[in-house]
Amino acid sequence: MDYYAQISINPEVRFGRPCIAGTRISVADVLGWLGSGQTIPEILEDFPKLTQAQIQACLLYAADRERHLRIAG
Repeated sequence: MDYYAQISINPEVRFGRPCIAGTRISVADVLGWLGSGQTIPEILEDFPKLTQAQIQACLLYAADRERHLRIAG
């Protein structure tokens, strides 16, 4: 899946945090919900305009950032 079309970064939306395109829902919001135990169906119930593909795009975006993270030492 290509997450690039699903995630946008706009300095005028949520202080430039990565968000699901066309929304103010940040990648960090989605990751936090999943991390606290909320399931994808529960998130979709709370936010019916979201899609499973958008939630998966958040996970792929986070994984990609993690792959590129370097700690100077």
